[in-house]
Amino acid sequence: MYNPQLETFLCVAESGSFNKAAEKLFISPPAVIKQINLLEENLGLQLFLRTHRGIQLTEAGKSLYQDAKYVIQYCKDSVTRARNAMRKTDDVIRIGTSPMTPAQVLVELWPKLQNYCPGTKFHLVPFDNTPENAREILGNLGQNIDVVAGIFDETMLNLRQCEGLEISREPICCAVSVHHRLAQKDFLTIQDLYGEKLMLIQRGWSHSVDLLRDNLWKNYPQIEIVDFNFYDVNAFNQCENNNCVLMAVPKWQYVHPLLKILPVDWGYTIPYGLLHSPAPSPVVKQYLYRR
Repeated sequence: MYNPQLETFLCVAESGSFNKAAEKLFISPPAVIKQINLLEENLGLQLFLRTHRGIQLTEAGKSLYQDAKYVIQYCKDSVTRARNAMRKTDDVIRIGTSPMTPAQVLVELWPKLQNYCPGTKFHLVPFDNTPENAREILGNLGQNIDVVAGIFDETMLNLRQCEGLEISREPICCAVSVHHRLAQKDFLTIQDLYGEKLMLIQRGWSHSVDLLRDNLWKNYPQIEIVDFNFYDVNAFNQCENNNCVLMAVPKWQYVHPLLKILPVDWGYTIPYGLLHSPAPSPVVKQYLYRR
């Protein structure tokens, strides 16, 4: 479904060497170099700078590296979606699941689901939590994935062009490394965060978070706010590695084993529930509104 030279390109970029890439690909270094030369020739781009000290990506190479990873993953996902479509039936609901959108909520609802939808089957569809996948999946719910569980509000729903069924209001908490000074506590006050770097999702993603942000900016300058643009495992790693504090919700307690999620006394909450298409299928609609 794509030029296999892309995989060779990714391997060279990640290995930093034609020889190391050849070892990983089980082919000779000249064969690797030939594939890269052909790819550069076909694209009309120079992807690597060759020097006596080794190779490094050009700006064009860096750009292609990011896109190539997405292209390859998207092609693999498209095959999975095609296979799912072959075995799709009217009584199957496809649940998207990732570390940030666990399917645990379905386990909690299972007894009710069995009563209300006894003939319905559920198929879990794992996906990588990337900005590209979030945009693609949430903007096309009902095509390959029917439902995703997660936090949302009207701002996020409008941004992703989907709908949400609220199940609960989750308290906005803080995640800290288990080695952080605050990890010894069971409950935080706002004053506990003085002098800390608090990671908040960038403005415009969530009205609920923006309300918290505005309050902290105005009334608590002792807290340094650090913006980030997407919730994924990398955000949790940044929190742990840099000894920051990360805005989180209790349902993410198993995302990162070295982080502890603590409630805070500021009183802010965010909706949690099931994201779905604005025009769900009959079986999804029955599942959502008779749960």
